[in-house]
Order: sequence, then structure tokens, then C-alpha cells
Amino acid sequence: MSYLPLKLENPVPSDLEIAKKQIPKDIKQLADEIHVQNNELELYGTKKAKIKLNVLERLKDASNGKYVVVSGITPTPLGEGKSTTTIGLCQALGAHLKKNVIGCLRQPSQGPTFGIKGGAAGGGYAQVIPMEEFNLHLTGDIHAITAANNLLAAQIDARMFHEHTQTDEALFNRLVPSVNGTRTFSAIQQKRLKKLNINKTDPTSLTQEEIRAFSRLDIDPATITWQRVVDTNGRNRFMFRKKKHIFPLNLDRFLRKITIGQSATEKNFTRETNFDITVASEIMAVLALTTSLADLRERLGRMVIGSSRAGVPITADDLGVGGALAVLMRDASSLILF
Repeated sequence: MSYLPLKLENPVPSDLEIAKKQIPKDIKQLADEIHVQNNELELYGTKKAKIKLNVLERLKDASNGKYVVVSGITPTPLGEGKSTTTIGLCQALGAHLKKNVIGCLRQPSQGPTFGIKGGAAGGGYAQVIPMEEFNLHLTGDIHAITAANNLLAAQIDARMFHEHTQTDEALFNRLVPSVNGTRTFSAIQQKRLKKLNINKTDPTSLTQEEIRAFSRLDIDPATITWQRVVDTNGRNRFMFRKKKHIFPLNLDRFLRKITIGQSATEKNFTRETNFDITVASEIMAVLALTTSLADLRERLGRMVIGSSRAGVPITADDLGVGGALAVLMRDASSLILF
């Protein structure tokens, strides 16, 4: 691996000035240096790309390297902590000791990026460049997590509303509509039937009790653990600094506890809920752990959002949206090379 020349200055310029003065290496050159093949690379311009998960198959027999975890750093008042330490450690091992080393960081949330912390790309001469792209949208994965998470949240409330306002027969007709005079269960509905120990494939053969069990999840609102998310849900101590002036920045902290369903169309079906920051979503953990698109689909479908009044866990697949979540997350399920 080749290393970029670094000109140290005294006094040390601002993080942004340092980032602007350093020209990043072309991402295709970096990929070539670390032996990532062209068919394993998905380019996002000239300075960033994604490594497709099929690289894991090619390297399955390769010997493992050493893995160093940087965790639990107590940051300075401006936030220098794990990221700065990680990048500095990589620079020491790579540029100075000539070891093959790659740093692995999570994309920053917008909350700290637009607060007094000013991003999570590291700091000084130990930072990720281009810092603006890293701190902002990057390849859009956090936006995909937000969309998928909130789709599931919307489905939870929609399902409870329809179960609250419709008969068993009406629910069943919505879930298994007649198309050209024929009803069929989808693959995800067949999984739910199996979960209920209903060994039938013909929708017209279900008894009234089976129709009720299939159609009604009977979610207990008090058990719901799935929250909506937003990428700018930060602490009230975050401020926006410009030169010598500091301005408060609204990071949607007022969404932490909300009441939904107040529209007249929701027929007084209200409940208290809240927003979390996007990267606290379980979908973020699924994205980090997945090994393939099929594995991603399976993991998303198994996520538990709460339980029924009878204490039965309710999953994303029970709500019928596991596949939709996988569609939204499909392009995010790759490693980012930056």
C-alpha cells in the first residue's frame, strides 16, 4: 500500500483546512493496492466505493489478520475520542511501521455532525478524508436504515388500527384478496401459518378460528419496543459554532416522547411513543452482522417489535414487511471503501 505525503504545519490548522489541503487517493488505486477485484467493487464517484459481499466467498480460506478494537474512549469536550484514536493507530501501524492496516468506522450521525462536536471523522492530522462526504450522506446507508425502520413502525400502527376497526372477515379479505376469483397465500403468509401450526395451503379451507388467528396479531401496545427514528436526534448540549459565536441547534430532541394518532381519521386511536437516533435501530445491527442478501432478508424478518396480549412475540414477518425492509436495505448491504 502506498502512502500519501503529509505536510505538517505549526500552528496546526483547523480540521477542515487540513482535509481540504490533502488530496485523497483515487479509490480504484486503493482497491487495487488491497487486492479487491473489479467485480467486487461498486463505485460511488472517484473517492468512495462499496465492496460487495461476494468478496467474503473468495477470501473464505484466507488466514485471518489481527483485529484491534478501540472502545470506551472518554472524549474531550469537543468530542475527540474513538475515531481520532482509531485513525491515529492506523497511521502509526501503516505509514510508520509499514503494516497492512485498514480502519473500520461507522458513518457519523447528523446530530453530532451539526453540533459542537462537528462530526466523527477524527481530528487534526488523524482524520478521514474527504471529511464532508464521510460526515454527511456518504452512500446513503443511514437514510436507508431510517426509511426501513420507519416503514416497519408505520406498519405496526396501521395494523393495530385496522384490527381495532374491522371484523375478522374484512381483515382476512384485505390480507388474502381474491384475484380473478382465486385466493392464494404468499410465501411470508405461509410462514405465519406454519408458526400458528395451521397446515393448510388453501385460504378457503380455514375455519373461523383459524381466520381470526391468522388475521389478528393482537399487538399489546404496552409491549411495543420498536420506535421511529431520525438521524438528528441529539442532546440539548449540542451547539453550532461559527467563528467565536455559538448558536443553539434544534436536533429534534422534542421528538423523544410524542403522541401519535391525533388526526380525526385515526378515530381516537392514540398512543405514546418516541423517536430514537437512526443508528440505534436494530436494523443498524442487522446491517453490521449480515453476510449476504438472503441472510439480510432472514434477519430483518426475525426482528421482534413487541408481543401479543397472549405474550406471543410479534416479528416483522408477522406484519408482512420483512421483504419490503430487505428491498429498502438491499443497496446498503455492502462494505464501504473510503
